[in-house]
Amino acid sequence: MPLEELRALLARHAREDGTTPIDGVLIGRAEQAFQSSTSMSGMVLALVAQGAKMLALGDRVYEYRAGQYLVASVDLPVTGYYTEASPERPALGFGLVLQPSAIAQLLLDAPPGDLPRAPGGGTPSAMAVSDAPPELVDAAIRMLRLLDRPRDIPVLAPLIAREILWRLITGEQGATVRQLGLADSSLAHVARAVRWIRDNYRESFRVQDVARMSGMSVSAFYRNFQAVTAMSPIQFQKQVRLQQARLLLATQPGDVTAVSHQVGYDSPSQFSREYRRQFGAPPSQDAARLRDSTQSPELSTP
Repeated sequence: MPLEELRALLARHAREDGTTPIDGVLIGRAEQAFQSSTSMSGMVLALVAQGAKMLALGDRVYEYRAGQYLVASVDLPVTGYYTEASPERPALGFGLVLQPSAIAQLLLDAPPGDLPRAPGGGTPSAMAVSDAPPELVDAAIRMLRLLDRPRDIPVLAPLIAREILWRLITGEQGATVRQLGLADSSLAHVARAVRWIRDNYRESFRVQDVARMSGMSVSAFYRNFQAVTAMSPIQFQKQVRLQQARLLLATQPGDVTAVSHQVGYDSPSQFSREYRRQFGAPPSQDAARLRDSTQSPELSTP
């Protein structure tokens, strides 16, 4: 069975840091279920071969399991945990980083009329889950087989990556993936705003200014940003600030006030309230828990 070979390849080649010798190809392995973590999603395809995972993005929840894939088309703050994973049967996943330039080139090379029509309904969400078609699983297997033949990687890996992208843009979630390659798509405009907020998360901003920078009216910006990220721009900034604060507290556990200012909060008490609401514990207590716990390696993406 294809999934059995995929599982065997993933188990054999998994590394602690999730990387592989093939640029852009990731392997996720996790042995602990229900261990919550927060991270940035990355722009990625994540195909599950064994186990199951649940992700929360704003007020949306996504669950995907063996034989399904998730596409994340914008780098967003997510909270997630594996619902099926153990040392005896670890969760295993194949990941491919999505490059907008590669998708754009594929769209240019596709013969006219070969791409499905985009469905109506406005801007798609930045995340979507679907059952993996056999062709996609087969391409992932052939990509991983190259790890046993390193000499073939420089020539064949780019061809298989291109095939995987083709399966995605012509598949069930093609509308979301295709927008990554379109410079003037609504998703591209939102992604531009997301990058700016992420890079300048310490700074206060006016939504009107970010909308103008993104090339949209304020009303269109609000509507599309919410559709893509499941958050308002201010909520998104707060998520990024709190995630960054959590990383800082892991190394500076005794200086909560300094960390709160470092990530852009003027009020330490407001920071503590929002931190506790997000992570379920006060900053100092959560920092101690982070230092004492051992995180299992997993995909840095969903």
